[in-house]
Amino acid sequence: MFSLKLKYLWWLALVAGAVLLAFLCVSQLNFNPVARATDNDKQRLITIFDRGKEKIILSEATTVESAIKEAGIYLDQKDLVEPSLNEELVASAYNINIYRARPVTVIDGNLREKIMTPYQTTEQIAKDAGLEIKPEDKASMELADISSGGGAGLELKITRAKEITITLFSKTSVIRTQAKTVEELLKEKDIKLEQNDRSSMALNEPIQANMQLKIWREGKQTVTIDEEIAFGVEKIFDADRDLGYKAIKQPGVNGKRNVNYEITINDGVEVSRTEIASLVIEPARAQIEVVGTKPKYVYQGESSKVEWMRQAGISESDFGYVDYIINRESRWNPNSVNASSGACGLAQALPCSKVPGDPLNPVDNLKWANSYAQTCTAWRRYCGWEGAYQFWLRNNWW
Repeated sequence: MFSLKLKYLWWLALVAGAVLLAFLCVSQLNFNPVARATDNDKQRLITIFDRGKEKIILSEATTVESAIKEAGIYLDQKDLVEPSLNEELVASAYNINIYRARPVTVIDGNLREKIMTPYQTTEQIAKDAGLEIKPEDKASMELADISSGGGAGLELKITRAKEITITLFSKTSVIRTQAKTVEELLKEKDIKLEQNDRSSMALNEPIQANMQLKIWREGKQTVTIDEEIAFGVEKIFDADRDLGYKAIKQPGVNGKRNVNYEITINDGVEVSRTEIASLVIEPARAQIEVVGTKPKYVYQGESSKVEWMRQAGISESDFGYVDYIINRESRWNPNSVNASSGACGLAQALPCSKVPGDPLNPVDNLKWANSYAQTCTAWRRYCGWEGAYQFWLRNNWW
């Protein structure tokens, strides 16, 4: 009887252990964000960084704002979120940064103002305070001096450049500078005085606001021309946007410079022109573009090529010839574009515009290639894929 009870208790323990193991497995699946993410393609793995901590949630939210609300995170009116609150969530995983507003005392000459701002750079903080920092101004962030009675926090100190009028050879301009003397100003603006150049002020003359400085050249004639400085382009590549997507995040703005030329005139005709100095009046601002890099069409092995050839109306008896040519032209990459010639797509059509529809669409490209291979003219007698294949063997192109 005792043996029977022991056997019964042993079986009871075994069943309880199995139930506990099953419970742990289900719990692990339920609380593992990566495992659960695979159960629902609509769910996104979202990591939110806030005050040095991170919070991870699985969400079907379609915007950054709705994801933050779902995470139970409160935002103050002055807080900043990147990406922006109205950013649409299109990828499977996202990192969201929350920058909390903090007190900053802005000191600009006699102006002293305390603001709440989430921004990190001096330019952004000044803009938040309704101030503009020009390229020649200096701005620095420092810890507030508690002994001054301003309390703890940060201070943004702005040192404004002095505005002066300079006549460089024959062109008069208003410029801004941090230079202490005329000599420092000339070095700052990359103006080099040659043997015949003259300055209306001594090189050690201190720079004063609204002063007027004249530089001229004796002997030869000079002309000054306003020229534009073309803006550059900076690209941000976004793997979550389709290939071909392009959006301007920040428009570019051309700059302006004054260019001084020394010219030689013979009998009223200009025979030579040499640039002797230039002065940047307005720096160019780069254009920032967001460019999508996510492939629109993706090759996924043998099943892809067979399905594409069938949809393009290619006879199965020609599949081998087509596979040989396309594999060598593009390795079955629908997004292939030749960097030098511009030939594109599976069959490397040149130019791309000869493909009806979308040249990178594998079916559209193969439909065009099929028609091309069937061509039977005096100048190109393929008359079918076998003929195209034989031509490719002889020439390594078609």
